[in-house]
Amino acid sequence: MKVAIIPARGGSKRIPRKNIKNFLGKPMIAWSIETAIASKLFDRIIVSTDDLEISKVAKKYEAEVPFLRPAELSNDYVGTTEVIAHATQWLIDQGLSITAVCCIYPTAPFLQVQDLSKGLQALESGNWSYAFSATDFTAPIFRAFTETDEGGIKMFFPEYFLTRSQDLPRALHDAGQFYWGQPSAWLEGKRIFEHYSIPIIIPRWRVQDIDSEEDWIRAEIIAPMVKSK
Repeated sequence: MKVAIIPARGGSKRIPRKNIKNFLGKPMIAWSIETAIASKLFDRIIVSTDDLEISKVAKKYEAEVPFLRPAELSNDYVGTTEVIAHATQWLIDQGLSITAVCCIYPTAPFLQVQDLSKGLQALESGNWSYAFSATDFTAPIFRAFTETDEGGIKMFFPEYFLTRSQDLPRALHDAGQFYWGQPSAWLEGKRIFEHYSIPIIIPRWRVQDIDSEEDWIRAEIIAPMVKSK
């Protein structure tokens, strides 16, 4: 059995109620649920939430909410891995045989079926613990710098100052859309960004993390282009 788990707690502070805030005419979480359903990859699609309103919205869009997440897993300091592990264990305790678990973020309106499918194929292609969405940085991270206490700047990697951009290593970062994982990996709390994980590269133009009001506005601006492709 393959399961999608969408972690959606109610206590978002930077964008209040962001998981069910209207985005292009429907609650944000609806985009993730509908893409998961359209993929036909999952036997069950479950939303893990501590919030009754989110639960009601999730059920309206045909996801399951078979339990309310306990308070100790619903604060600002609990990581995604712990939440997915809790839901995975809950399913196993119901006597279900789980072969793969995919965490899908509720704020991933640009998630595409083809990427979820590639992720599952990658997870099953070798001895991988996770397969997750990633993209490359818009600028070379090896040319990054920070401000000094005096108001000037200093490079993080001064040794690369004279290196041509095309000669620098390609740097990737989390695209914040989905994370396929072996049930045992979630339950053991294995870190995702390690050698046993394989990235599914998503083009930069359809990746937008949504953590702040500025992120939300940018997502609304680029959405017509992404949705038209």
